[in-house]
Amino acid sequence: MKKRVLSILVVLSIVATLFTGCGKDESDNVIRVGATPTPHAEILEIIKDDLAENGYTLEIVEYNDYIIPNNATESGELDANYFQHQPYLDDFNAENGTHLVSVAGVHFEPFGIYAGKTTSLAELKEGAIVAVPNDTTNEARALLLLEAQGLIKLKEGAGMTATVADIVENPLNLEIKELEAAQVARTVNDVDIACINGNYAAEAGYKVSDALATESADSLAAQTYVNIVVVKEGNEESEKTKALVEAILSDEVRDYINSQYEGGVVPVFN
Repeated sequence: MKKRVLSILVVLSIVATLFTGCGKDESDNVIRVGATPTPHAEILEIIKDDLAENGYTLEIVEYNDYIIPNNATESGELDANYFQHQPYLDDFNAENGTHLVSVAGVHFEPFGIYAGKTTSLAELKEGAIVAVPNDTTNEARALLLLEAQGLIKLKEGAGMTATVADIVENPLNLEIKELEAAQVARTVNDVDIACINGNYAAEAGYKVSDALATESADSLAAQTYVNIVVVKEGNEESEKTKALVEAILSDEVRDYINSQYEGGVVPVFN
């Protein structure tokens, strides 16, 4: 009788184990986040151990453009991405019909003007070539920075949607060369000056101290272009999202950013 009872208990234990695991996919414990290499993927590396302690494996998928990671997040291939700011996300959603939302603001990267063939802004000559990103929000950011240096003047109210068509004064007849954001830093030697996104500048080996001019910390751009963690709408309160946000908005990440990037990346959370 005892053997029979024991056998039944063993069988029940095995069945319970099988049912406990049923429907539980290993991917439930994997958080896949798309990011550009610098500084986003580097920052994400810092939180791998914290997430592991909470039962999650962080898988970082690196991209060198701003389009694929958003599409991958929309499709569910990624759980989240970390590379962009809110104005870019808003434009992307509007233009592509995607449903992506921000769940955390992490850092700000000062946009800078870097020397190419011309080593200072004062030395710029008539018809000098200026490279700027060609996407709506980042081009506006570049043009606003050029305006802040007195190189051009934009139409009143152009603001964050400014394009070259909004330039109303251009004393040096600067030639504005519009390029995909990732390409600007790669063509710096072919132009007089280049307006480069902070992450691409860092990736190219530049420091903020190398810039001829940067956005001020209290500028509208600094407040607007905070880099965010993005998920598909509806996933804001998922356990994965909560774990990711808690890990990235940590003291450890803040201290790492401050020590690693020497002002080229600035944390925006306390």
